[in-house]
Amino acid sequence: MATTEKNILTRLYIVVGFLFLFAIAVLVKLVSIQMVDGDKYRKLAMDRTEKMFTIAPNRGNLYSDDGSLLATSVSRYSIRFDAETVSDKDFEEHVKPLSDALSKTFNKPSSYYQQLFRKAKANKNRYKLIARNLDYSDYMKVKEFPLFNKGPYKGGLIVEQKTVREHPLGKMAERSVGYERVDENGYYTRVGLEGAFGEYLRGVEGKRLKQKIAKGQWKPIGFDNIVEPKDGYDVISTIDINIQDIAHHALLGQLEKYKADHGCVIVMETKTGEVKAISNLGITNDGNYYERLNYAVGESHEPGSTFKLMSLVAALEDKVVDTSTVIDTEKGQWRVYDRTVRDSKWGGYGKISVSKAFELSSNTAFAKIIHNNYKDNPGKFVNRLMNMDLHKELGLPINGEGKPVIRYPGDKGWSGISLAWMSHGYEVALTPLQTLSFYNAIANDGEMVKPRLIKEVREWDKTILKFDKEVINPSICSKETVSKVQQLLKDVVEKDYGTAHSLYSPNFSMAGKTGTCQKDYVSKDPNKLKYISTFAGYFPADNPKYSCIVVIHEPDKSVGYYGADVSGPVFKSIAQKIYATNPLTDKIEDLRPKQAQLDKNYQQYYTKAQQEYNMVPNVKGMSGMDAVALLENLGIEVEVKGNGKVRRQSISQGTELSKVKKIILELS
Repeated sequence: MATTEKNILTRLYIVVGFLFLFAIAVLVKLVSIQMVDGDKYRKLAMDRTEKMFTIAPNRGNLYSDDGSLLATSVSRYSIRFDAETVSDKDFEEHVKPLSDALSKTFNKPSSYYQQLFRKAKANKNRYKLIARNLDYSDYMKVKEFPLFNKGPYKGGLIVEQKTVREHPLGKMAERSVGYERVDENGYYTRVGLEGAFGEYLRGVEGKRLKQKIAKGQWKPIGFDNIVEPKDGYDVISTIDINIQDIAHHALLGQLEKYKADHGCVIVMETKTGEVKAISNLGITNDGNYYERLNYAVGESHEPGSTFKLMSLVAALEDKVVDTSTVIDTEKGQWRVYDRTVRDSKWGGYGKISVSKAFELSSNTAFAKIIHNNYKDNPGKFVNRLMNMDLHKELGLPINGEGKPVIRYPGDKGWSGISLAWMSHGYEVALTPLQTLSFYNAIANDGEMVKPRLIKEVREWDKTILKFDKEVINPSICSKETVSKVQQLLKDVVEKDYGTAHSLYSPNFSMAGKTGTCQKDYVSKDPNKLKYISTFAGYFPADNPKYSCIVVIHEPDKSVGYYGADVSGPVFKSIAQKIYATNPLTDKIEDLRPKQAQLDKNYQQYYTKAQQEYNMVPNVKGMSGMDAVALLENLGIEVEVKGNGKVRRQSISQGTELSKVKKIILELS
């Protein structure tokens, strides 16, 4: 008996000892958690109950030169359904009228939606997609549908909002307008104007502290943001949407006619370098064309005969020839070492002047001019080209500018035939915009200006940053040379034998140069030989207003491939339509009294508005700038939130003006 009691006491002591040790361990752990790891666990608890959220700013709008929208941010909404939060009674009562309402709005059978909801209810789905990418008006309509109007807890309504970038012009100029995207690692992809000027457009993110509440919801803490978001600035581009529309459709029609692979058009204002239109179209597998790549800025290629202008300017500046110098075209073929230069006309042109060689676009004549006069000092010719800045990039803000290729003697690829081939646009490479900049300089009496895509950065009615004309080279050559080549470019179109005479019109004048360049000419298979057709020039021929280049790659040879036939008509169509919609005149002084009258009428309109309006007007749907102008001229202080068009006004239509001091406009 004593032994049994002793054994029981021993076991009891052991149990008590274990409990004591366990209590000490718990105490040590509590002290450790509180004193050693306290900060760590407090932070973990805080992270699970409080979280800092990023507030995305409103991205600024991108406008054309007349204030039309090229890109803007709009809200899009997705509607989902939480079947768990809805009672069986409410569900059965409202599922059919809800499905009927959705059917009328989205043109799907009511039975489709009923089946969708019942399946979600049976599976206890808490996140069933009902509709996506709704605009604001459709979203507001759906919110009021049966069942959904009970809100998120009783009606199961889940709303997800996102901001998307839209292009009001659609596919037109899509690549030039571009985009800016950031991936999950924070790396940006920047394309076109949106990418180039993202630093102004994107704004600054804000910060907001929120607390986690029931059902995974987060509630803001306090009334103010930790950091207020700063909306992006608006950017005013140089693009003229009317000229852009003309250029886009003229190019598209010709690409379709000649079944070409791709092409581009650029229209630039001569004096300022403002790019008024830039269109890039490439073919898809199904034969349609879209803005695939920015060929105008990024595609550097051999320019062909359009480079004869650069060669001629160099030769005239160095006085190795004059326009009256006679050149023998050697029956259309001239051999340089082991290669033969050929003219497009079989049998050549005989003995002709330099000016006629340019107007006829004789390859043999230009090969002779440059090779024979520079072969003893080829660096002199290349230096002349470099003095005209042909070897330099334009330094555009848009990413991906193609690099020009102007080889120097001794460089890789240079040989004894290089001078002859460079003379008519081979063994060199330029982008269409780089070529146009040179032609624009000739039109601009020798002053080369940098192509410009942006006018200013604005914050409502305040200019933040203004971009003015930038001169690359004040004089690429002498005035005498400019005058001579200006006449030759005019003669290319006007002379009966000029390569672009088919484009001549007595109603408006043009000047320019055709170019037909072979691609893949190293292949011995004639079936693989492809062409690049180009026309570069300006209009009017005297006192030019615009310069323009059209480049079309790989037209169907069975339809045609010469620059005058393929690219020239696009140039003519653009010039003709710009003349028709905006006729150019020298009588600038006659416009002044008309403008004064317009200003007077404008002031009278607002005076009348102030006198006759005695109630707040409805400005919903108007652009923000127009709404602000109207309301402020009625004497109302205006506060604006957001960008775009007015979606809500704080003072309703019909309220007496005498009772209103301030109105708040919410823009989308």
